[in-house]
Amino acid sequence: MSDPNQPSAPDFATRDPNSPEFWDERFEHHFTPWDQAGVPAAFQSFAIRHGAAAVLIPGCGSAYEALWLAERGNPVQAIDFSPAAVAAAREQLGAQHAQRVEQADFFTYEPPFTPGWIYERAFLCALPTARRADYAQRMAELLPEGALLAGFYFIGATPKGPPFGIERAELDALLNPYFDLIEDEAVSDSIAVFAGRERWMTWRRRG
Repeated sequence: MSDPNQPSAPDFATRDPNSPEFWDERFEHHFTPWDQAGVPAAFQSFAIRHGAAAVLIPGCGSAYEALWLAERGNPVQAIDFSPAAVAAAREQLGAQHAQRVEQADFFTYEPPFTPGWIYERAFLCALPTARRADYAQRMAELLPEGALLAGFYFIGATPKGPPFGIERAELDALLNPYFDLIEDEAVSDSIAVFAGRERWMTWRRRG
């Protein structure tokens, strides 16, 4: 049965979320049910408390949070490997901040600064499950001791995706070798696709 809270998907040609073309099609058709079209409250609260830190945002999509940070003078770099997503993000940020967005592959990207924190927003759940170990390892490589991986995690397995939900035990096993969990909070303003299954989590990089 279809979910009345979800828009019906167009007949897309590309079915592999490992491919930039998969995401290009969805942005070009304006089919982005994961897009909150705004800045979540938990993000704002966290960013205010860590205002001086440089932020990397992988899989940035339309990059609302990158604009929010840039307008407040925070060092921020947002990346996406979909050209259509990058175009949408640069339009969102405008000429003044467009350079804050780059087309890049997170798994090989070298940011222009050492991140104080990396923002997780529908990035892990966009990745095929086979890439989860790569995700954890690359996050650990990019973040120095004491730096933070913070954001929203979509908890609970899903029969298909994206978004690909993750069981809590699997998430712990994925990140515990590199990080300590220091914040874990319920989310009250989720959009429909994530409602009731998001947690705001902050993970601190171990030494």
